Amino acid sequence: MNVEQASLLVLLATMLVLFSLDRFRIEVVAIGGLLAGFLLKLYPAEAVFTGFASPVVITVVEILLIVQVLAQAKFFDGLAQRFQSAGWPNAAVIAALAGITGFISIFMNNIGAFAIMLPATLRAGTVLQIPRRQLVIPISFAALLGGLVSLIGTPANLLVSDALSKATGTGFRFFDFAYAGLPVAIAGILLVSALAVRLFPETDGDISAPPPAGRRIVAEREIPVTSPLAGTRLSDCPERFGLQPHALIRGGTFVFGSLTQSVITAGDILLAEGADAVFSDLEAEGALAAPIHPNGLQTDFARVEAVVMPESTLIGSRIRSLDVFRNRGVSVTSLSMRSPRIEGRFEDLQLSIGDILVLEGTRDAIAEALEECECLPLATQPATSSVKGSWRPFAIFAAGVALSAFGLLRPEIAFAAAVFALAVTRFLNIRQAMADINWPIVIMLAAMIPIGSAVATTGTAEVLAHWLSLAVPISMPIAGIALLLFIAMALTPFVNNATVAIVLSPIALEFAAAAHHPPAAYLIVVAAGASLDFLTPFGHHNNTLAMSIGSYRVSDFLRAGGPLALLGYIMTVLIVAAVWL
Repeated sequence: MNVEQASLLVLLATMLVLFSLDRFRIEVVAIGGLLAGFLLKLYPAEAVFTGFASPVVITVVEILLIVQVLAQAKFFDGLAQRFQSAGWPNAAVIAALAGITGFISIFMNNIGAFAIMLPATLRAGTVLQIPRRQLVIPISFAALLGGLVSLIGTPANLLVSDALSKATGTGFRFFDFAYAGLPVAIAGILLVSALAVRLFPETDGDISAPPPAGRRIVAEREIPVTSPLAGTRLSDCPERFGLQPHALIRGGTFVFGSLTQSVITAGDILLAEGADAVFSDLEAEGALAAPIHPNGLQTDFARVEAVVMPESTLIGSRIRSLDVFRNRGVSVTSLSMRSPRIEGRFEDLQLSIGDILVLEGTRDAIAEALEECECLPLATQPATSSVKGSWRPFAIFAAGVALSAFGLLRPEIAFAAAVFALAVTRFLNIRQAMADINWPIVIMLAAMIPIGSAVATTGTAEVLAHWLSLAVPISMPIAGIALLLFIAMALTPFVNNATVAIVLSPIALEFAAAAHHPPAAYLIVVAAGASLDFLTPFGHHNNTLAMSIGSYRVSDFLRAGGPLALLGYIMTVLIVAAVWL
């Protein structure tokens, strides 16, 4: 091993440790590593920023833009009513929701599929009285499993295809990953759906009360003069309007008394709890008046839902003390909270992990505030309803998938055409959508590509492959792919899957060359191992969000994800050996 190879290994080890610690921003670590690699002369100056022009990065950005449009369409919001009419048992509903999530994830990134299905899943849980803990982990895992099936299911698949193309001149076709990925995804979804019912029984006490379909929120609203609530007793609000009153404020002071004696008058402020759909309907009818935001008429005005993450600085804070929003002109209009304790006014409510804030303000201000306080945006409500319920965005996206799947256009060109079509038909505002992209992930991906290329160009991959061959007989048909899959699955709970794919792809090619086997087999298991991430809540953004929303413990991921990881490992090794070797 020469100095160049040793320095690259030290750099990679340092970056992997920093990534896994999660104490530094991932894009800062990636750019720092990129510059360090240049200073160590691992690649020339003209190669430093080649990753930003990579077809892989371009395709990821295009998919993220398209996902924003599809998420607004809310095609799946009516699932709860359909399941209720069908009378399916809980296990069947969970499997169906997970299956739909997995199917969506075949055609877009895992985070996008999870974001699209999460609101519909929570609504279904409320309507059908299914414990939230039985629902959230299955759809999180299903999104990861669906990514195993297609070229664009996850950035790891695009990266290994790019590595294969550079090595052999031809990358993977759109559904080449499905030979192993589809059986693993189907078996995994069925397994985790069955496990969820057993591992998280209804006695956990996390079933929501039986309100109308929709997330329950707490909000303060004014009573207009013409409101039908005026003259109503507080005790009648649940039955007549679907609202559970918590406080009535008149002239800035609380109205005390029993619910049967307290009567609402015009101009009062009502602090109440109810389904978000109930609040929306009452506001549309003029029964409740939401605060008017001063920036409500601006073109970049947005309404965003964001979840309080475990690492958020907002935990324990009261709404009145949230200067991170107030200083940027962002309003908290309502709150979906896990705590049943509601005292005082809306501004006195205290935040905890998993609470969901509804924010109003300009897009840039909301994005900046969420980044500072480390909350994760769930969904952005469109300024108009032109997307909601429309089939045309899905048809445009399907056309892009077809052009790529049949080899008529390269993926980055096919999805560029889809982005153009969505922009021309006014379903996509590119300027606003670009501001909502998770740029740290994109920057990290682009910055890691030159470093990953250096693993091959410096001969480091060949050295590592030789070392591993001394411990495992990689010339045996199954031993090499089994070892690579194990390494990928061991790394991905602590490092993002794109980094795993970038680092291991050159090693996989060396394994294949040493064993005289097709390189596609080894790259397939690298991509699969990078996505089989079920053991920890911090290896993938989906699992982190699932932990917050579902109130899971770390041990819950081991209990639910352990059998799934073992099943995925065994099936992937056997299928890849049978199909690709």
